[in-house]
Amino acid sequence: MFQQFFQTNDDLTLTILRVVLAIVMFPHGAQKLVGWFGGYGFKGTMGYLTGAVGVPYLFSVLVILIEFFGSIALFAGFLTRGAAFGIAIVMLGAILTSHLKTGFFMNWGGNQEGEGFEFHILAIGMAVPIILFGSGRWSVDSFLVGVL
Repeated sequence: MFQQFFQTNDDLTLTILRVVLAIVMFPHGAQKLVGWFGGYGFKGTMGYLTGAVGVPYLFSVLVILIEFFGSIALFAGFLTRGAAFGIAIVMLGAILTSHLKTGFFMNWGGNQEGEGFEFHILAIGMAVPIILFGSGRWSVDSFLVGVL
């Protein structure tokens, strides 16, 4: 059973998708959990998610933990399918709760109330192949398949 969860394709493309998604997601998780990169940290993010957005407390905690620790797991290629699935769900939730009303495009010109959902679609699109085919070459999961 565990071997199927860790099983991966040795394709370099999956490694690139996994590492790039991790690099893009980590700053967002770090903003929310520890306040790096100009973020509000755990307390501030919890206040925003539970107050302004209306996300239940437990789900707000999960969002923060998935973005931070999920990106680290993705980078290492450890529990990769679960991490990618979590990030895809968080991105879908962000679209539905906050970004859908703003439209598709990011707010490059400052003309909209908020950001669109094109970034989130890209993240989901990167996560899906990882969920389906695994972490790729050079991952902890790949090593564990050989050990288990």
